[in-house]
Parts: sequence; C-alpha cells; structure tokens
Amino acid sequence: MRKRLFCVLMTTLLLTGCGKAGGSGAEELALTIRGEYLAMEHCALQAAVTADYGQRVYQYEMAAAVTGQETVLTLSAPETVAGLTARITGEDSRLEFDGVCVETGPLDGNGLTPVSALPALLEAARSGYMTACALEEDGAVLRVDCGDPSGSPGTGSETVLWFDAATHALVKGEISVDGFRAILCEFSNFTM
Repeated sequence: MRKRLFCVLMTTLLLTGCGKAGGSGAEELALTIRGEYLAMEHCALQAAVTADYGQRVYQYEMAAAVTGQETVLTLSAPETVAGLTARITGEDSRLEFDGVCVETGPLDGNGLTPVSALPALLEAARSGYMTACALEEDGAVLRVDCGDPSGSPGTGSETVLWFDAATHALVKGEISVDGFRAILCEFSNFTM
C-alpha cells in the first residue's frame, strides 16, 4: 500500500511540471498513461531506431519484448545484423549473436546506446520529470517532454514521448543530449 501511495504522490508531483499550453486535458491524460505504464508488467512492439553520433548515423529495425526487468531486442534491419539479439537486465546490456558481442559506443557520458534507448524511453514514460505536455495532431497524439527538474532546456539529457491519445500506445520517442537529438525511435504494433 505504501509503495502504491508513494507512486501516486510522485506521479502527481511530476505532473506539476506539465506546461499550461496543453491544458488540463493533456495533463489528465498524461497522468492516466503514466499510471498504466507504471502498472505495466510486459509489452511487445516493433521499433525503427535512428542513432545519431554526429559523424555517423545508424538505423536499426527491431522487435522488442519487455518482461519485468528484462528487455529482449531482436534486430531485423539492416540485413547485415539481422538476427542479433540484445538482452538488457537492469544496468547490464549487451548485443550478442552466437556468443559474439557488438558495440557501437555510447551516445553520452551516461552510457546511452541504441540498445539501451528503449528501456530509457519506457523509464521516462514511467517516472521521468515532465516539463511539458500537450495534445497534438487535433488531439490524436499526446506529447510529453521530460527533463532534469533543476536543469536548463537544451542541456543534459531530455526525452520527448508521443502517445496515441486513444490507445495510449507509445508511438515515438526521442532522446536529446545537450540539445542534439541522439536517438529517435518510432514504434508500431505496441501491445501491453
């Protein structure tokens, strides 16, 4: 009971950061979605991921299955890496195929990689500090911006999430580092 009350209180506090531009409808929807993602025990989805390292850009397509603390990603594109599996448990993540590990390198000083992007986006949906939220595309999509409550816009790590307003499915997410978009994920076939 204490844990649930703590989650509700934290969610309420986090939503106080939602901007007024979206109005109370966006804030109420963000609160509802946050509660659903906090309670979510598993999900499955397809993702198209773009990782921008500045000098080089990588694009991947993958299927993802999240169960509890474990996330399993199976790459389907590009063809040269199709079949590689990433297994993420807590802080540990690795991209492997038949015992061979592949590394593209971190995108920031906190170890953000294309492999860790999906868990980072889901964590932002569950507990990120909301700096703004608004309904877009004639109310069909909810945009939620998350960032450091003590930071300045354009510095540090910032996350933007887009949810289908009707189904609450995560449809897109991006992670920016010091104002530069490092990760863009577009999701389809999202099921909880």
